[in-house]
Amino acid sequence: MSEATLGGRFTFPGTSLTVHRIGYGAMQLAGPGVWGPPTDPDAAVAVLREAVAAGVNHIDTSDFYGPHVTNQIIRQALHPYPTGLVIVTKLGGRRPPDKSWQPAISPDDLTAGVHDNLRNLGLDALDIVNYRVMGSGHGPDEGSIAEQLRVLADLRRKGLIRHIGVSNVTATQVAEAQGITDIVCVQNNYNLAHRRDDALIDDLARQRIAYVPFFPLGGFTPLQSSTLSAVAHRLGTKPMQVALAWLLHRSPNILLIPGTSSVSHLRENLAAGQLTLAPQTLAELDRIAAATVAVGH
Repeated sequence: MSEATLGGRFTFPGTSLTVHRIGYGAMQLAGPGVWGPPTDPDAAVAVLREAVAAGVNHIDTSDFYGPHVTNQIIRQALHPYPTGLVIVTKLGGRRPPDKSWQPAISPDDLTAGVHDNLRNLGLDALDIVNYRVMGSGHGPDEGSIAEQLRVLADLRRKGLIRHIGVSNVTATQVAEAQGITDIVCVQNNYNLAHRRDDALIDDLARQRIAYVPFFPLGGFTPLQSSTLSAVAHRLGTKPMQVALAWLLHRSPNILLIPGTSSVSHLRENLAAGQLTLAPQTLAELDRIAAATVAVGH
């Protein structure tokens, strides 16, 4: 894959970290339910190595995936890491034995989480750490994140973290975080059908801060899915590729981290960077979100 076919390049603000805009999300490398080891560990290693061989140099992970499993697989597959590979992880959650997702937001929790990531990834410092607000499950919840950002800023001063981002946050929380430390990326739920963050994306683009959408196909209604499928059929491609290509077209600060445990699916995701969407196609796709607003979702 060439630089152009991976969506071009993006440099995180105030850093020397430059990545291709299509990266890889490692969550699906763990077992079912993001718990325990994968059913096929060799396949998980193969996907990571294929991604890097194809030019991917941005991997998104967390030590609470598994827990610990995903980072251990990344280390097994790629350590010692190739020059230029940027590994972005996140803190703020834990996975107790009942396999639930729980907040882990005290200073001790966050500090322990950094050390878990360092140990399992085999690193001396973490490139970027996102503070993930766990929320109620219906999108970001308002509320101060100052205490947690101050902990991460202190860990940065100690040299354990190089740069800081936030995840599952509101625009108010982004501003609060920026009052405490430099923020290089925001990771939120956003896709063709769920565009609550349009204004935030544009604001971050003006600041050259990365916006990293998760759930690029999450929450589509059957009607919206049929529209997307119709566009994909006309273009001779697949719905997921169209959805990813639309995100690349949406704004130059958007970075993609599609996840998969399959080499063939990985190749399909990366191929989205080669898909050019004409203005009339983009307008047709934009109407998916307009229809959502019209029916009050």
